[in-house]
Amino acid sequence: MKRKIYLSNTSLSKAQEIFWNAALKKEPGVEEIAVFEAAGRVTAEPVFARLSSPHYHAAAMDGIAVKSSDTFGATATTPLRLRLEENAFYIDTGGSLPPGCDAVIMIEDVFFPDKERPDVIEIREPAAPWQHVRSIGEDIVATEMILPSYHRLRPFDLGALLNGGIFKLNVLRKPRVSLIPTGSELIEPPGEPQPGQIIESNSHVFSAAVREWGAQPKRFPIIRDDSDRLEEVLLKAAEESDLILISAGSSAGRKDFTVKVLDKLGEVLIHGVAIKPGKPVILAMIGSIPVVGLPGYPVAAYVALELFVKPFLYRWQKQTPPKRTVLKSYSSRRVLSSLKEEEYLRLKMGKVEDKFVATPLPRGSGVSMSLVRADGVTTISQNKEGIEPGEEIQVELWRARVEIENTIVCLGSHDLSLDILSDHLKKRYDYTLSSAHLGSMGGIMALKRGETHLAGIHLLDEESGLYNIPYLKRYLPEMELVLVHLAQRELGLMLEKKNRGKITSIEDLAGGNIVFVNRQKGAGTRLYLDFMLKRKGISPADITGYEREEYNHLSVAAAVKAGSADAGLGIRAAAEALGLEFVPLARESYELAVPVSFYNSPKCGALLEVIGSDAFRKAVERMGGYDLTRSGEIVWRSHSDNS
Repeated sequence: MKRKIYLSNTSLSKAQEIFWNAALKKEPGVEEIAVFEAAGRVTAEPVFARLSSPHYHAAAMDGIAVKSSDTFGATATTPLRLRLEENAFYIDTGGSLPPGCDAVIMIEDVFFPDKERPDVIEIREPAAPWQHVRSIGEDIVATEMILPSYHRLRPFDLGALLNGGIFKLNVLRKPRVSLIPTGSELIEPPGEPQPGQIIESNSHVFSAAVREWGAQPKRFPIIRDDSDRLEEVLLKAAEESDLILISAGSSAGRKDFTVKVLDKLGEVLIHGVAIKPGKPVILAMIGSIPVVGLPGYPVAAYVALELFVKPFLYRWQKQTPPKRTVLKSYSSRRVLSSLKEEEYLRLKMGKVEDKFVATPLPRGSGVSMSLVRADGVTTISQNKEGIEPGEEIQVELWRARVEIENTIVCLGSHDLSLDILSDHLKKRYDYTLSSAHLGSMGGIMALKRGETHLAGIHLLDEESGLYNIPYLKRYLPEMELVLVHLAQRELGLMLEKKNRGKITSIEDLAGGNIVFVNRQKGAGTRLYLDFMLKRKGISPADITGYEREEYNHLSVAAAVKAGSADAGLGIRAAAEALGLEFVPLARESYELAVPVSFYNSPKCGALLEVIGSDAFRKAVERMGGYDLTRSGEIVWRSHSDNS
């Protein structure tokens, strides 16, 4: 009877064991290829030298070849003379020793005592037998093993093979991986998607990944939501593949046919693994061919790809999967996690003072940018409820440690200029700027805990009407800080064009007819809104959507653009980026709070130089709604004026 585990919660280790025991029974094929094309391939058998290297006695230096016994007795006080082409012979590096010769004298140790007789040379010390000579087989001896079985060939391995007289060799055939994207909502790039359509990208990610892991991908055209067509393509793929990857259709929706078709054609080993993201993964067999049904969400799909496909492909090629560097770090904030799954949490990393700090990225399975921005990943085990702020965690790095050490961490408020700043910093220096959007108050608290190099803030103080300085005095009274002006920007209401004229002020948000989208608690934009509502006597309860939160200006703009909200508060640059109407309400100062200890560092010096550059200023101002006239100006120093 077939084993069926549908949408179960099998542990990762058990699922891997079941899958690999079934999938690795088939042996990889073997093919003969030219050595020139063999880099990265895996030897199918031991390779033995056909020739010795060198295969003749070769000079290791430019000089004179001699018979060593002819030079005995030569000293500085009693030099010995030899005649060229009689008992001494010119020879270049790599040249074959003339018959009878067993040593080479370096040309710089040879003297010409008589200008009238250029064929006579003089030596002032004897040559030892085999001096400066590469004897036959010094590197490789004919019949010796050059490489063992299952060795992944590196560039210098090719040189050894060629030197040993090997021009062709047997290697394991590359695993053939069929990629099958599914879903009626998908369109092929470079098509422009209409509402309800999605550009198919997963299979192209899979293709690049399996190619990197030594396999040969073949992508099938998109399969619409048609179980008969999926069955037809799977049967064809099984005839010509060593592994089949199906994108999407692995969950339990009405149009998720994958598991039913696989159960009909073969055996479903596992459907549902206790991992997050990636739980709906399907592990199956069609005859001797393994099949992995990957979730449609890109992050979930890639996590499952790393956990099941990557190890399988390496093991299939008789290789040990490579291990990434693991680094001890500290979490910058609390993360709650379910006890139902083992969670793979993507992180931004940086070294602040003497410790590495990790900031969690958005956790949604569909947030592909969390993969792009991630510097590493940590695992929250299934028996753990989450991570506490400041807790020590182990991070598997996706970037080199030196890149992490050269990263400037900026936690706090979101601003579009930070991405441009990071790009210009990378172009001019070997540094990057890593920003995570915690809100202005989140940035101040990160400074207080020593988790960031600097914080982006734009906080309006109700009492004084000043930006930022009152908050730094209030929450960081003992910290030595420098406040650097980055930009003045326009803040206002972002609207879809249909609302032009209907919404012209904060007051228009009240009454229930307008759907609003807000920023998260602690964000400077949220604090500005609350300040304005209080001043105008408007209750947050009167605004539909006040409780809905987004974490940056572009996300707010996207919600308005998509029609799920009529209005949101944000900066002009975000509105213009998405083609929205904009009602200006204020000009606010976006500034960087920098601890003096970091302000005096070379990293900060490089950052400030970029901030003050014309190229950076022009790039930011082109987005609209920015004034960088005072960019880089120090607007306040703590302890210099605490009044």
